[in-house]
Amino acid sequence: MPPSSNTPDAARHARVRDAHSAETAEDYVETIADTIAERGDCRVVDLATRFGVSHVTVSRTVGRLVRDGLAATEPYRPIRLTPKGQRLALKAKARHVTCVRFLLALGLDRKTAEIDAEGIEHHVSPKTLKLFDRFADNHG
Repeated sequence: MPPSSNTPDAARHARVRDAHSAETAEDYVETIADTIAERGDCRVVDLATRFGVSHVTVSRTVGRLVRDGLAATEPYRPIRLTPKGQRLALKAKARHVTCVRFLLALGLDRKTAEIDAEGIEHHVSPKTLKLFDRFADNHG
């Protein structure tokens, strides 16, 4: 008999599935915002280079961002974030910074902290993020 959706395991797995589905969008909007801040604009080729994926992969993902109201684009023009996309980018960046600060406070080197934060930031609850922040404030 399959477990009830009310079991702790079901809730945990549902949360992980939700986090996985949001990861790509969060990574893309955060990277689009960072690229715009660094260079003034963001194009498909910039994202393909930064993520190490093909132009086609980026185009499909940007298409999903547009569909979901996070980005806007026109042929031969830079990618723009909508207000909704900008809010998500800020939220994703804040989560990333909190995770990096926490890992640095634990004594991890910056390079490893940046890499590890990429995975952690998408799977940690707001409650845990608050504790990460508190720990980093007290030990950083």
